[in-house]
Amino acid sequence: MQRRQFLNTLAAVSVASPLLLSTRLAQAAAPKAAPSELDPARWSPLNQKRLQAVIDQHGVKSASYHPDKRPYAVFDWDNTCIMNDCEEALLVYQMNHLQYKLSPDEFAAVLRQDVPNGPFMKDYVTVDGKPVNMEDIAADVEADYRWLHANYQGLAGSKSLEEIQATDQFKDFFVKLYFMYDAICDSYPVEIGYKWIIYFYKNMTTAELQAMAEASNNHDLGDGLRKVKYESPRSLPGKAGVVADSHFHGIRIHEEIRGLMHTLRANGIDVYVSTASIDDVVRVFAGHPNYGYGVPAENVIGLRLAMKDGKYDSSYLPGWHFNYGPGKTVGIKNVLVAKKGYGPVLVAGDSDGDAWMLRDFKDTAVGVIVNRMKKGEIGADSQKAAEQLGKADARFVLQGRDEQTGLMIPDEKSIKYGKTERKLLA
Repeated sequence: MQRRQFLNTLAAVSVASPLLLSTRLAQAAAPKAAPSELDPARWSPLNQKRLQAVIDQHGVKSASYHPDKRPYAVFDWDNTCIMNDCEEALLVYQMNHLQYKLSPDEFAAVLRQDVPNGPFMKDYVTVDGKPVNMEDIAADVEADYRWLHANYQGLAGSKSLEEIQATDQFKDFFVKLYFMYDAICDSYPVEIGYKWIIYFYKNMTTAELQAMAEASNNHDLGDGLRKVKYESPRSLPGKAGVVADSHFHGIRIHEEIRGLMHTLRANGIDVYVSTASIDDVVRVFAGHPNYGYGVPAENVIGLRLAMKDGKYDSSYLPGWHFNYGPGKTVGIKNVLVAKKGYGPVLVAGDSDGDAWMLRDFKDTAVGVIVNRMKKGEIGADSQKAAEQLGKADARFVLQGRDEQTGLMIPDEKSIKYGKTERKLLA
């Protein structure tokens, strides 16, 4: 998952009827097919060859294939199956459309939940370089929400969304709330920020959340890929002061990953998703036939909220692991290995959140890394992929993409947004 900032175009998108993301619906998007070969599409030629070898060695064409012991693959979702991040896009969509079911007091409580007071890390300062404290910016956002709640007709007031969006209170709310998310994720363990973002779904039903997620997906699929800087209004400095941040707009489907999923299933290899987003949001993108991935709802492992009277609560599901980094390995072991008795034959990811599951299972023949030229833990896996480039039994492979278009390119190297040079490693 990669953090984003917010949308400038406040397009109105109608919310679809509640989704029924059942196994039957997902299977309708992925009808059974005869064993097939992986479409070369825009895969690196070396990667297409390596993936085809893994499919041939472990799928139904293999003499050792057992239908009662079906191999399986695990994919990260955000920035692996798609370009950019659908849950962080949803945070922006929710703010833009003020789709909350929280009273001002409930919002104020969620806003501060599990986040320490005090200054954020040194990079998170006002436009004139002063430190930003959690308690100050939270007070500003709470005041904005109380005003918006009292005035917006979708909550408790009489003003239309368009009228509200033109106000400085809305603009201040929008910029400072996302600044908070960004600052929380970088200043504290990522678990705090990734859980915090989903607590704002409190009081929604699953159908309501998934309808909002579908509208957000459709909006961002139609939006341009572009980075835009935003600044809070100077007329409302509040306690925190004026802050600024940037957002990478837009989402794109990675057709090569979608094709790989269909080819795996056609060859008797099951497909699962492991995500650091809440699973009910990713199930919309992974399972709805409009998007074409065909992943059943029960095959998505992600973050989970506790439920109360059929609605989400602002608390994490007790006993459920945090599905990020080493936690993704825990999830695969608890949900899949415990039932099947073996690990995944293929794992795909893009970031530190995926680095462990890419390397932790002895049954994994290949780890596919969507190359974002990152350092850290995923950088270590990427370095191994670079060292194994072209080897017939490569344990890791790097797949390039162009961040200007959101399309993969037939190379191990990638092109960063705003750049023209293809690079292999950070």
